Amino acid sequence: MRSGKGEAGLESKRGMSVRLVLSEGAGDFDASQLARRSTAALSGCFSWRGSVLVLRTGIESGGRRIAQQRRAMQERGQGSAVQSRRATVYASTELPPSKEGVRYSVADSIRPELQTMAPYIPILPYEILAEKLGIPAKDLIKLDANENPHGPSPKVSEALRDAPFLHIYPDPECTELRGLLSEYTSVPSEYILVGAGADELIDLLFRALITPGKGEYVVSFPPTFGMYKFDSDVNGAACIELEREHGTFAIPIDKLEALFTPEGRVAQGLDANAGAPKMVFVTSPNNPDGSVVSDEVMRRLLALPTLIILDEAYFEFANDNRFGWVLKHDNLVVLRTFSKWAALAGLRVGYGAFPLPLIECLWRIKQPYNVAVSGQIAACASLRDRDDLLRKVELMKMERERFYRAVRDLEWLEPFASEANYVLCSVGGGRDAAEIKRVLAQRGILIRYYATPLLKQCIRVSMGTAEQMDRLYEALRTL
Repeated sequence: MRSGKGEAGLESKRGMSVRLVLSEGAGDFDASQLARRSTAALSGCFSWRGSVLVLRTGIESGGRRIAQQRRAMQERGQGSAVQSRRATVYASTELPPSKEGVRYSVADSIRPELQTMAPYIPILPYEILAEKLGIPAKDLIKLDANENPHGPSPKVSEALRDAPFLHIYPDPECTELRGLLSEYTSVPSEYILVGAGADELIDLLFRALITPGKGEYVVSFPPTFGMYKFDSDVNGAACIELEREHGTFAIPIDKLEALFTPEGRVAQGLDANAGAPKMVFVTSPNNPDGSVVSDEVMRRLLALPTLIILDEAYFEFANDNRFGWVLKHDNLVVLRTFSKWAALAGLRVGYGAFPLPLIECLWRIKQPYNVAVSGQIAACASLRDRDDLLRKVELMKMERERFYRAVRDLEWLEPFASEANYVLCSVGGGRDAAEIKRVLAQRGILIRYYATPLLKQCIRVSMGTAEQMDRLYEALRTL
C-alpha cells in the first residue's frame, strides 16, 4: 500500500477490496488506512463502475453532507473517507469467510440497478437553509417549493392539540377522512384511497402494476414532477420521457399515440414487441410550468389502451377538476394532495380516485397504518374549514396575476403562463439564472433554479403573501 494521489492498487472483487480512484486535486490519502474500513453506511453516496467505487459528485456544495457522514462513521469506527470538492472514494472491508467458507457482501445482495440509480434531490429543510445562509428561519421568504405561505387552517392546530388518541394506531381505512373527501369531490368513498402523500400512492401503483425485470415501461412528459422517473427506477420499470413542446409545454400527444405501434416503439429505443406502456403520467397543472391539459387532449389520452395517471396536485389553483371522470373511465386515476391548498406539506396526506378493480388491489398491498393519526386529524379539520382555505387560495391566485404585472418591466425576465401557485420564468438579457438565485438567497429570498437542458436558464417563483412578494419585486428591480 502507499500514500499518494490517483489510484491505489486494491483491485479485487466488488464488495470486498476495490481499486480506489480519486478525482484530480483530491489530495493525499493513505490507502492502507482506507483498506481497513467499511463503506456500508455511505452506500447512498457512491456508485459502482465495474470494480471501481466512485462517489457521485454534485452532492451538497462544500461536502457538508459527506463531512457529517464521515464524522458519524469515525465515531462508530466504521470508516474513513478522503474528501475533496470533486470526489470522495472509499475502500470496503474484506469480510471474513462464513462457516461454510463463503464470503458475504451485503452490496452483492442489492439489486444492481439500484446501486447506480440517481437519487431524488429534494429541497433542503428550512432550518438547514437558514443556518447555511446565516439568516434566522423566521426571516426567510421561502418561494422555492410551491408551499402555502398562509399556513394551515387554525382549526388544524386546535384539533391536534385536543386529539385524545395519539397513542392508538390510526384508522387503516381513513374512514372519516374518506367520507369528507367524498363530500368535497362528489365521488363515492369506495373509489377513494388516502396515502402518506400522493407520493405513496404513486409508489403503490408501480408495485401493483410493474413486474421488475420484465421490460415493462411507463411514460412521462418532462419537464415534470421527478417522482415518476424516480419510482420507475426503484420499481424496475423503464420510463420513456416524451419531452413537452418548448415554450408552450404542451404534451406531445402524437408521439405518445405512436408508442402504441411497433414503429413508434422502435423510434423511442424500445423493442417493436415491447407492447403498450403500463402507465402514462400526466400532471395538470404541470410542475414546474403551470400549464394544463385540455379536455380534448384528455379524451385522446383516455382513448388509449393503458392506465392514465392524472396528477391534480395543484387543481385548486386552476379549477381544472376531473376527479369525477374516474366514474366514467376505468383506465383513469386522479391524484391529489393536501400539501398545497391546505398547507399540510409537513404532514404528508394525499388521496386519489381509482377504478374499483384497481383500488381493491391497492387496499391489499398498502401498509396497514399508512396515514398517521395527526395527518388524518389535520386533513379532516382542513376539509371542515375549506371555505377559509379556499379563500387563501384565491389570494395566491391574485398574487400570481400581480406577479405578471410586477415583472412586466423587467426585460430580462420572461414569465410563462401558469395556472398553479408558481410561475416559471426564462432568464435572458445576459443575466445568469444561478447568480440571480444566489443573490436573492443572500437577501433571504429563496427561489428555485433549474440547470437541466429543458429548463436552461429558468427560475421558478412560488407565490407568497403580498408582503413577501413586495420584497421580491424590490430585490428583482435592483439586480
